[in-house]
Amino acid sequence: MAKKVFFTSESVTSGHPDKVCDLIADSILDEAMRQDPYAHMAVEATIKDDLILVYGEAGTTATINYAAIAKNVLKQIGYPEEYTVLVKVNKQSAEINNAVAHDEISAGDQGIMFGFACDETPNYMPFAIDCAHKLAAKLEEVRRGDERLKPDGKTQVTVEYVDGKLTRVDTIVVSTQHAADVTQEEIRELILEKVIRPVVDPKYLDENTRYLINPSGSFVVGGSWGDSGTTGRKIVVDTYGGYAPIGGGCFSSKDPTKVDRSAAYYARYVCRNLVANGLAKKVQLELSYAIGEPRPLSIAVDTFGTSRYTEEKLIEIINKNFDFSVSNIIKELDLRRPIYTQTTNYGHFGREGLPWEAFKKIEL
Repeated sequence: MAKKVFFTSESVTSGHPDKVCDLIADSILDEAMRQDPYAHMAVEATIKDDLILVYGEAGTTATINYAAIAKNVLKQIGYPEEYTVLVKVNKQSAEINNAVAHDEISAGDQGIMFGFACDETPNYMPFAIDCAHKLAAKLEEVRRGDERLKPDGKTQVTVEYVDGKLTRVDTIVVSTQHAADVTQEEIRELILEKVIRPVVDPKYLDENTRYLINPSGSFVVGGSWGDSGTTGRKIVVDTYGGYAPIGGGCFSSKDPTKVDRSAAYYARYVCRNLVANGLAKKVQLELSYAIGEPRPLSIAVDTFGTSRYTEEKLIEIINKNFDFSVSNIIKELDLRRPIYTQTTNYGHFGREGLPWEAFKKIEL
């Protein structure tokens, strides 16, 4: 008897209050990296109604107008309100700086990081999260050209697997903030025609696919006025949509000495290239680091039975082709530059142009 499994992933638009805070944090990081490529940054944000709190640690020679950056982010996203910004940013702890600033760069924190890749999509991402991101990005594109829609929004995709093979899309959920004078019937037609149909391959849709559009009904109050937001609360959205484990540390706000971010990027780089080079159909990699140590404490790989190589042999191949030292990760991926705001929305993985999504020929 065929085994049927359903799996769901979600994404959010840039107007979601948590993503507002992620973008504030990454915009601050990019400004620091623009002026000072060796900046050590961990400056985050929280927002509620018209109040923004910017806080954290910064070790940098850069001159940063935190309040101006925060207000500009809200304006760029499309929120017209006036905001008050409170700033509480201290210098990075000397103890942390001393742990990192060796002749060879060491990890800025302890922790575990996961990478993942599979052959379900051309960009080596699980289908559900890839589709949810594409729907959210399309929703934002449509919103910016249609005054009936407002910045806050979420998408969700449930897919069906039969005996481990992706067969169909079971349910698509799209929730979008909107103007008060728009009917839910208008919104449903708009989302179906302008967002869902241009994005989702019709071969995965059938007469039983469900479309839940604004299932809660009216969604006029959104953004920070409908909910609070904080940097780092969308780490499942940022990674693999729940399809693979996460290390627990967020990405946004952190400079590349923070292995929560840089090593997770490198782990994705390794997994993506193992699949792209045909060594496996699905790969998961776990790394662990300790603060003050330049190299990982452990490396573990799982191919879920999709490789002709043993996992011990794959570790040999990985170590032959990839260098997990913090210094090399930063150098190989060229991370000391202002590239981080482009990662904030619609996933940090599976996006063209990011260095950890580049192809690398693996030597056996």
